Amino acid sequence: MKLISSIFILLFLYSTNVHSDNNLDFQEWKKNFKKIALQNNISEKTFDTVMANTKFLPNVIKYDRYQPEFYEDTKTYISKRTSNKKVSKGLSFYQENIDLINTIEKKFNIEKELLLSLMGIETNFGTYVGKMDILSSLATLSYDKRRSDFFSKELLILLNLIETKQIDYKTLYGSWAGAFGFFQFMPSTMKNFAIDYDNNKYIDLKNNNDAYASAANYLQEIGWKADQPCFYKIDLSNKIPTKYLNVSAKKLHNKKKLRYFRNYINDNALLDKELDDLNVAIITPDKDIIPDAENFSPAYVVFDNYEIILQWNRSLRFSLAVCTLKNKFKNEL
Repeated sequence: MKLISSIFILLFLYSTNVHSDNNLDFQEWKKNFKKIALQNNISEKTFDTVMANTKFLPNVIKYDRYQPEFYEDTKTYISKRTSNKKVSKGLSFYQENIDLINTIEKKFNIEKELLLSLMGIETNFGTYVGKMDILSSLATLSYDKRRSDFFSKELLILLNLIETKQIDYKTLYGSWAGAFGFFQFMPSTMKNFAIDYDNNKYIDLKNNNDAYASAANYLQEIGWKADQPCFYKIDLSNKIPTKYLNVSAKKLHNKKKLRYFRNYINDNALLDKELDDLNVAIITPDKDIIPDAENFSPAYVVFDNYEIILQWNRSLRFSLAVCTLKNKFKNEL
């Protein structure tokens, strides 16, 4: 019993020391990052005001290392995010905002079903936008080594948006990864695609007008094509060369015209012949998280629109879930 107690004490002291060391190192990192910020047109006044209360957040590191995309199989991931309850809530939200959503659909040529799907998966139609201090989250992830360059750039962009008074830093609460608003925009997405749709000289991504228009603008700018396919689930032949199987979302390789893959698709009669000249890739998303997963199941043939959603969130399963929920809304509207 004494041995067990001693072990717990040692573990507690170790975790306390690690946390303490991280806080000390974080403060040193913040001093160094200030120099970089000043070199990137952030005033000392803005930096000191905005970053004064930023903290190292250990939970952010835990969330980063244990994302659902890293461990949930495809069936589980999709079913959790495309439930009948989710569809019902989305239909109610649509009826409450029908004029705005229909107007934006026509203006940007982005289907309302896609916008509903993204909002539903990202924030459950604005009911859960996150409670994390985004500045502390981005600072923690910038200090961390795993993706320091990426998050440092995002933090600098956010500081610039604050410096130029495009965003009020006191409102910046969102996801652990630094995403903000009803559609969970990262700072670089805010900078490049967010718009002041209601012309009140302020971009508010927790307001339906600006949020919906900004999401539609983003999708239009990165190349979403309305009424084009996203993916089809397929029964894949084991004769297909494995080089054609994509298991990573970083970049889809070995794309071909759909007609090329027909001989490797057992149920290819379900795929319209009109799709034959479209470029597609084959994905087998479970292979990257389940070492002993079957090589050929589940399998999907994915089109250009699928890759557009990958630009929104670089996850094979996220894109599948978005397009699945979009189709469910289309069946109802």
